[in-house]
Amino acid sequence: MLRGLWKLTWIEIKVFLREPMGAFGTIGVPVVIFIALSRIPNLKIGAPSLASSGLSSAGLPVLVSLLISVSAVISLITIISIYREGGILKRLRATPLRPQTILTAHVIVKLVLSAVTLIFMFLAGKRYFPPGVPVPWFSFTIALLISTLSILSIGFVIASIVPTARFAQPIGAVILYPMIALSGLFVHISALPPALRAVARVLPLTYAVRLLEGIWNGDRWLAHLSDVAALAVLFLLFTALSAKVFRWQ
Repeated sequence: MLRGLWKLTWIEIKVFLREPMGAFGTIGVPVVIFIALSRIPNLKIGAPSLASSGLSSAGLPVLVSLLISVSAVISLITIISIYREGGILKRLRATPLRPQTILTAHVIVKLVLSAVTLIFMFLAGKRYFPPGVPVPWFSFTIALLISTLSILSIGFVIASIVPTARFAQPIGAVILYPMIALSGLFVHISALPPALRAVARVLPLTYAVRLLEGIWNGDRWLAHLSDVAALAVLFLLFTALSAKVFRWQ
């Protein structure tokens, strides 16, 4: 099983890299956005604060990290929809590979690409970090991977209900990108109307922002065990929901 998983993962990575535009959109665009925003005088790459609002205080690394994560989810939605509509999943079902193995391979690919994109972002934007301020790149990368894994569960739900591959990417973008506005990145959750506040509390992005901001500020992991636990619970809930709705067609 593990051999088939790693083999399928490697094949999916090679297929992804054969599309230059897709690779640039997933890896290059977040890096370009990070560098472009970092050059704006009023926007600093500093320690974000939940007590205030606005992009300058929220921190560009957290914003771009969310863009990396959401981009990975939209890519996953598109690929699963294409595979399902083209009958690829149905043909793979006839092989010894289990459906869980196939989905796990795609998740691993997205996690690897997210980590690579974040590393490129740090390397390209290193000159814009404040001098003398240590960058917790390793812990921040782990936090991003945990966040991406949980957010991917929303992708499973969307992919299970998207009718065709043609509408997968726009539907995913329409659903996922507005969630960033409710995550507490720009406006604190307590400042939202009660209805939006309730929605924000069941979104993985809300807890991902708190985790990423805390790790970027140098907090210990023990201070964010509740956020990690919330991301894990939401991952299990959304994955279970998608498993009930999903149809291998």
